[in-house]
Amino acid sequence: MRGKMAAMTATPLPLATPPSTGTCCAPPTRAAAEPETARELARMFKALSDPTRVQLLSIVAAHQDREACVCDLTEPVGLAQPTVSHHLKILVDAGLLTREQRGRWAYYSLVPGALDDVAASLLDAAR
Repeated sequence: MRGKMAAMTATPLPLATPPSTGTCCAPPTRAAAEPETARELARMFKALSDPTRVQLLSIVAAHQDREACVCDLTEPVGLAQPTVSHHLKILVDAGLLTREQRGRWAYYSLVPGALDDVAASLLDAAR
């Protein structure tokens, strides 16, 4: 049958029946994030989007009492103190760390429950 095309017949496909709610999608089954909550989460996620900042959080969390001096954070990440301070400020502004000035040095601590809130929001979004 070289050179001849077989005849094709069109088979109609069944159409999906929209939900009875009058919309194209099923209604939400749980409440969505409020605008302010979404902004706070976005600020946290943006702060965590940089590998250096994630590493800094990890280093602070690994220290005794989950607190570290900025002088202890520069060498592990291989960056100058002003650059590390910039990253730490972003983490403080996002509500993940607190900063306390003690004489010449600044000490950073994890905000209790902040990482739990981030993890919970990820789990909630995945459900």
